[in-house]
Amino acid sequence: MLRIIRERRVPHQEALRELLAAEGFGVAQATLSRDIRDLRLVKVVGADGKPHYTLPEEWEHVAPLDSILPTLFVGAETVGNLLVVRTLNGAAQAVASGIDWEEFEGLAGTIAGDDTVLVILRDPHAAAEVAATIRELAGER
Repeated sequence: MLRIIRERRVPHQEALRELLAAEGFGVAQATLSRDIRDLRLVKVVGADGKPHYTLPEEWEHVAPLDSILPTLFVGAETVGNLLVVRTLNGAAQAVASGIDWEEFEGLAGTIAGDDTVLVILRDPHAAAEVAATIRELAGER
């Protein structure tokens, strides 16, 4: 899929699905949507004004959350719809980027300091779910 995205301007999911099918990869729409998210593809508007999927080079270096949390995570606490994630000194930016990439349900955004990430969610239930997922990814029981 990444080869196709790098070699062609793919305007939408259906076009990508058709290109994959032409190469012998039958993919359901739900699977394709999940793969687009997992591969961190984003839709941008080109100079010609037409949208297409891409993987910006600077974004290729954002580490997956499950690979960095076990070593950088210190703790997490929810306060209403807010989640405060504590990290090792200097690690908050990397953790915030990973959280942003995960696109958790109900996520409004993150703000990172040096060793603290403020995760803003749309409701307390979403905050509790994201906190539980982050703790699990960090290996906390």
